[in-house]
Amino acid sequence: MSSKENMLYVHPVPVRLWHWINASGFIVLIGTGFQIRYAESIHLMSLNHAITLHNYIGLIVVANYFIWLGFYFSTGKIRIYVPDFPRLIPQIITQVRYYGYGIFKGDPNPHAMTSQNKFNPLQQQAYLAIMIFILPAQIITGIFLWRIAGYEEYINLLGGIKIIDTVHVLLFFFFISFIIVHCYLSTLGSSMLAHFKAMVTGYEEHH
Repeated sequence: MSSKENMLYVHPVPVRLWHWINASGFIVLIGTGFQIRYAESIHLMSLNHAITLHNYIGLIVVANYFIWLGFYFSTGKIRIYVPDFPRLIPQIITQVRYYGYGIFKGDPNPHAMTSQNKFNPLQQQAYLAIMIFILPAQIITGIFLWRIAGYEEYINLLGGIKIIDTVHVLLFFFFISFIIVHCYLSTLGSSMLAHFKAMVTGYEEHH
């Protein structure tokens, strides 16, 4: 059992709320997305219900994203996504080496988590790309598909509806892959459920 001295408060309440709303929203979006894309093979619900639910949950995820954006920029916590550029490449190589084989030998994680530096270099780069580029692209293409007639001019500027739809679907599969990898990496804490518990309590175990 971990003592209080070994517990580090890393995830404040707004971050935890955002995380679980986002996670729940993505699960529903993935389920309804499959129903919409493969309506002839999957019968979780009617196509109309799937489209309606997908749209409403999508709007919640969009609102949640702007809450994340406002919180991280207004508090200055966006700094946790900014890497130490002079040391970035060596740190990435070290972290890749750890995930590649060090972890299987019982080596300690080279990244020491703190409340101001909770992401290792690989996480920083991945989350920065997702939150600043990939998720906004998914949001924009989703909004265009939601109101095709209203955004026809912008859709045409970007290559037409087929391009928009293709980008949205490719990013859809990217996020499925990301969630799988994210859940796996979340089991690599001091115990299999340590990181999951931390996103409930806010406290990560450290040594």
